[in-house]
Amino acid sequence: MDHARSAISNLFGSGPLSYTRFSLARQMDGDSSHVEMKLAEEEEVGENGMTDNVHTHVAKPRNSGRNLWCKVAAGGLLFLIGFLIGYLSYRGRMQATSTCSDGSNACGNPAIAPSTGDDEYMEEPEIEPVLYWNDLRMMLSDKLRDVNFNNIRKLSSYEAGSETDESLANNIHGQLTDFKLDKVWNDEHYVTLQVQGRSPNKVTIESSTETATTLEITDGYVAYSARATATGKLVYANYGRAEDFQELNKMDIPVNGSVVLVRAGKISFAEKVANAEGLNAVGVLIYPDPADYKLQNNEVLFGHAHLGTGDPFTPGFPSFNHTQFPPAKSSGLPGIPVQTISSAAAANLFSKMTGEVPSKEWSGNLPVYKMRSQNTDGTKVTLEVNNQMVERKIHNIFGVIQGFDEPDQYVVIGAQRDSWGPGAAKAGVGTIMLLELARAISSMVKTGGYKPRRSIVFASWSAGEFGAVGVTEWLEGYSATLHTKAFAYINLDAAVVGSNNFRISASPMLYKVMEQTLMGVKHPVNGRSLYDNVGSDWAKKVVPFRMDNAAFPFLAYAGIPAVSFSFYDDEEGYPFLGTKQDSWRNLALSVTHLEELFRTATEVAGQMAIKMTHDHQFYLDYEQYNQELLKFIMKISPYKQEIKEMNLTLQWLYSARGDFSRATDALTKDFKNTDLNNRLLCHMINDRIMKVEYHFLSPYVSPKDTPLRHIFFGSGSHTLSALLDHLSLRKTNPSAFNPDLFKNQLALATWTIQGAANALSGDIWNIDNEF
Repeated sequence: MDHARSAISNLFGSGPLSYTRFSLARQMDGDSSHVEMKLAEEEEVGENGMTDNVHTHVAKPRNSGRNLWCKVAAGGLLFLIGFLIGYLSYRGRMQATSTCSDGSNACGNPAIAPSTGDDEYMEEPEIEPVLYWNDLRMMLSDKLRDVNFNNIRKLSSYEAGSETDESLANNIHGQLTDFKLDKVWNDEHYVTLQVQGRSPNKVTIESSTETATTLEITDGYVAYSARATATGKLVYANYGRAEDFQELNKMDIPVNGSVVLVRAGKISFAEKVANAEGLNAVGVLIYPDPADYKLQNNEVLFGHAHLGTGDPFTPGFPSFNHTQFPPAKSSGLPGIPVQTISSAAAANLFSKMTGEVPSKEWSGNLPVYKMRSQNTDGTKVTLEVNNQMVERKIHNIFGVIQGFDEPDQYVVIGAQRDSWGPGAAKAGVGTIMLLELARAISSMVKTGGYKPRRSIVFASWSAGEFGAVGVTEWLEGYSATLHTKAFAYINLDAAVVGSNNFRISASPMLYKVMEQTLMGVKHPVNGRSLYDNVGSDWAKKVVPFRMDNAAFPFLAYAGIPAVSFSFYDDEEGYPFLGTKQDSWRNLALSVTHLEELFRTATEVAGQMAIKMTHDHQFYLDYEQYNQELLKFIMKISPYKQEIKEMNLTLQWLYSARGDFSRATDALTKDFKNTDLNNRLLCHMINDRIMKVEYHFLSPYVSPKDTPLRHIFFGSGSHTLSALLDHLSLRKTNPSAFNPDLFKNQLALATWTIQGAANALSGDIWNIDNEF
């Protein structure tokens, strides 16, 4: 530093100048505020070896003229340096905007051209385009327009758990991987299925006047039938619905001890069997009437008789590890044998019956119909079922496109992969739609700039033919968390079995997103929107879920809003479902404009999935349950006097319904006042919305004993429909009415509704009700 000071001093033309050191010392005596400042030219060392600053040394004045000249020279030098810096900076900017002699800009701006020097330049971030709903809708339509569905109709389905089914699962796994989904994986389950035994099933007619004859049984059968032999007189029960058996009761035709003959359709096989067994029938025969099924007269149907979903030998818990199964079985398994027969065999049976002639409503297109076998000739039927249980390993295949903001919340799109026979409509349609949706939406994300807020999971299920086994086992395996993450399920099974009409089964919470989707998709044949085709009152025509629909366990077991839809022609529908004639050839012959309908059905599912994962809100219409509760209140109110006679009141039920209505109003208000760009607040609101469906699962019944716990859509005495049916017995059949059971039903229904209202209200200090 001394050399530097000396050099600076010489520059200004003077000798070494003294520098100033300030020494502040407080006087120990006298005025304590006095401070002495000492300036030293040289530091003197005192006797104690420390610097001695006692004396003040003043430097001699220098030549002021010479100093002035040096200052002027220094100022000029600084000005020259500043000018050179400014000139060079300006010249650099000019070169940055100039072009090369060849007209290109490669040698111009170093911020654009690659730099070869040491300097690095930051490129400006590219501004991503904002994609609105119409942009996404058009992008999806364009992606699907490129698909030739005629060329991909080569998929064949196979029996669940077979080697060919596993091979198909591996093929689907590979395709989802090729589509560059964020992750592809599979779940293995060990399930118990029932297949045909080594000995064929038999139906034998015995008569006191004729020799016994055995009806021809082809390879059709009913899975989960009791393996047993039953003998009894024949009774015809139309479709086997509850109202059909009530009609038999009015006609004084007993069912107990008889083999019941019913025609397929209207309700599931399992419901027909349960209704017959409940009246002590010993067996059930099911046939396809020509009025309902346009089949050859020797065609036999396939189905299952389990009144439930999933593996009936692991009720309420997952079948991941077959070595850890507890000894249990579903209460929905029948205890009587069941068999499907052809329409020709049914005609033979009717010809042997000598009872009353049924009404026109009970008659189909067979030559003759009778209500029962009379006791005069002693005609009886013996049904022998030799099906056997087998343990199979099945695979569910999954792929996911992860969301960018809330990846832990997702919509699931699924399709059944297995079938009994070719399964073109039953499994092939949905599987192809699933793969094409995965391909299209993945392409939108990877190359189209689409960034879904939430995730989309694609699922290929196995063992759907045996009662949504693959779906239910997955739901049971992850039931602890799925209701907090999966907010909707879209089912693709049998989505195209006709062309003229459009049928919907859905949770009320999905009515809103379905309606908006119908408005945005045109029918490929008439060019009108699907909304115009179904009409503004389409919600009144929603078809209740059948138990064998894969969407049903999502809703009734897991409490996740679900939707299923299909194009169809008439109520009888596509005749080859559940037969070995369900081939691509027969589907193409039965459905005109098949390729266009394929594309349209895929677009419906895709638009719903994108809408629910793109916008801030879920598009779950929780307010719709106000209407469902009001319908229930209107049905039970006419029984107010009967309920009063039992020293009960409906006031608590009315109060619970009112609390739910107020909770939905409060949530709507909170939603409108919430900044949806605030991720945390938006997530909190959506969490409350997505759990509405779940809170309609009765907490007062066991998931193991009564897995379908939904009070609107489930199965069991806890449901609202069961409560109303039981209450009606007080008027129609008082001896069958159980007052204690009804009191229990009313209390649990009331508290389930009240619990849903409390949960929707949010925090407990926001619950506004008085008990």
